[in-house]
Amino acid sequence: MGTKKYLLCLVSTLFMLSIAGCGGGEVDLAEKAEEAAPAKEVTTIDPTTAATVKGKVSFEGDLPRARRLNMNAEPSCAALHNKPVYSNVVVPNENKTLRHVFVYVEKGLEDKVFETPKEPAVIDQKGCIYIPHMIGVQANQPIQILNSDPTTHNIHPLPKNNREWNESMAPGIPPKVKKFPREEVMIAVKCNVHPWMKSYIGVLKHPFFAVTGEDGSFEIKGLPPGEYTISAWHELLKKGTTSHKVTLSASDTKELDFTLKQAS
Repeated sequence: MGTKKYLLCLVSTLFMLSIAGCGGGEVDLAEKAEEAAPAKEVTTIDPTTAATVKGKVSFEGDLPRARRLNMNAEPSCAALHNKPVYSNVVVPNENKTLRHVFVYVEKGLEDKVFETPKEPAVIDQKGCIYIPHMIGVQANQPIQILNSDPTTHNIHPLPKNNREWNESMAPGIPPKVKKFPREEVMIAVKCNVHPWMKSYIGVLKHPFFAVTGEDGSFEIKGLPPGEYTISAWHELLKKGTTSHKVTLSASDTKELDFTLKQAS
């Protein structure tokens, strides 16, 4: 190899290493390319013809017993609770439905573009637990992260399609604001200081998603008429999601129930 080619290769290699050393790498470059791409026209949905999908999520079989969280290793966390605290992985309701199931449109909106909300979604670290256990956001929507506890937390999302980050949050620190630019269902979040802390973030290109609550139900409103694949995600599922196809006519409202089975 000639001297000039060698120097050129060396400079190029050092440049890429310097980017990676700053916590960026290829993902950072991809994010910058996406930000520089021309904006596409936002899809307008006629509210007079918009459709709705709603239903509930149930569980088939014996529910795993909720695991009691042991906070004794962190007295400041244990002192925040006057009764036992249990994991939010499996939270059944009295009607045998499940909370914390992410229901979303997986297919049917690929050719549409939706405005990114400016209002942030919020995750709080309170009682040494993530509240809420699960949220959904649109790509590039701000996520405001709080620490309401008198102890230091370390929030560490584990994405596969977005850039991973890991930051400490001391008591009283101002909220952190983060974004995920690419679609990803789901991103697990953990605290490296308190291993029982876990939550999930669903990132989509559109606003058509919901998280089941105290009655195990969900409702996705404002959909344009069309054919869709609606999926439900829960961490107990072996394949991650279970799905149903549905065709929505103008101003349609359809019931769509899911039954989840534990991964074997």
